[in-house]
Amino acid sequence: MKRSKRAGLALLSLPFILIGLFILYEIFGMCVNRLAANRQTDRMQNYLQREIPDIIILDVYTETGNTSGTGNHVDCLSAVLFSTGMQETEIIRRLSAYYTFDETGCSITAMEDGNYFFSLITSAPFADNIEGH
Repeated sequence: MKRSKRAGLALLSLPFILIGLFILYEIFGMCVNRLAANRQTDRMQNYLQREIPDIIILDVYTETGNTSGTGNHVDCLSAVLFSTGMQETEIIRRLSAYYTFDETGCSITAMEDGNYFFSLITSAPFADNIEGH
């Protein structure tokens, strides 16, 4: 009788255990995604400072989530606003060793005030995480 009670109790608690494990997996994925985005932003700043000697970083932004608004996926967005005396073509040439510049994933934009805006969007390690829904 005791065995059947234990087996019944284990069977009844199994859905709650599985739901708890799923929630822990999603939380773990969120933490890893945010660490990856922060790491991406730090790497971006390091490359900028290494390649542009007179750079002044004005602002840094990192976001983890669905940046495009379409689909159920998670992106890592890194953006840096900076000032330098270099021309945009020279900046792109120097950073092309690290990045492939295109219109959507990685771009440098010259602002009207003479500053530059560098943005990078990559897929997160846990791309099908709850942050993207």
